[in-house]
Amino acid sequence: MVNDIQVLIVDDQLPFREASRMVVEMTDGFAVSGEAEDGRQAIELVGELQPDLVLMDVQMPGIDGIEATRQIT
Repeated sequence: MVNDIQVLIVDDQLPFREASRMVVEMTDGFAVSGEAEDGRQAIELVGELQPDLVLMDVQMPGIDGIEATRQIT
């Protein structure tokens, strides 16, 4: 829905992304706008999708969630 809070899910492990997607989709007022599997991809997708909320994993290879969040903000 247009008024839903748009969520970008970021996790390097597919099972955790799938579980997060399921929780977000089952929660009224929230919708998944996209998924990223690493910090670099998250930074790019935030620029493209402009989500309202980023659900970020902290420990990922390459750019971790802390650094990705620092760059996004």
